[in-house]
Amino acid sequence: MGRCRGNAWWQGRFRGCGYRVTAGREIILDALTKTDKHLSAEDIYLSVKKACPGIGLATVYRTLEILVEMGLVLKFDFGDGRARYELAESPDKRANHHHHLICTSCKRVIDYTDFIEDEVELLRKTEKGLSAKYNFDIKNHVIQFYGICEKCRRK
Repeated sequence: MGRCRGNAWWQGRFRGCGYRVTAGREIILDALTKTDKHLSAEDIYLSVKKACPGIGLATVYRTLEILVEMGLVLKFDFGDGRARYELAESPDKRANHHHHLICTSCKRVIDYTDFIEDEVELLRKTEKGLSAKYNFDIKNHVIQFYGICEKCRRK
């Protein structure tokens, strides 16, 4: 199995955090790079098992926790009993920030990126206020909205 040399955007982070770049870590990051879905550890395992038959599910779980700790991967709970993962930033360094709309009926997750100016200003003020009030240096935030999607409402 060859190394994923096209993913140099994250390799410096491993050294900076004191971790080695391993084939298993590379292939898991590669799987997350190639999708826009919110994958579970099991989804990732099934995807990488084809290219790396020797990898085990426990290794995938451990690796994902390391990647979350390093800030390369975000872990989400969408209320379906399975943790979901996605890259914290896009490989080409474009803004990857988005919020989630989660249907409580069909469990569909919609990435919401088309923020209007009022939303951006409200979040900026909220972060600034919270930072000052609690003397807290905010680096990121996660917002999830729960409701019923249009498809489920029509049923």
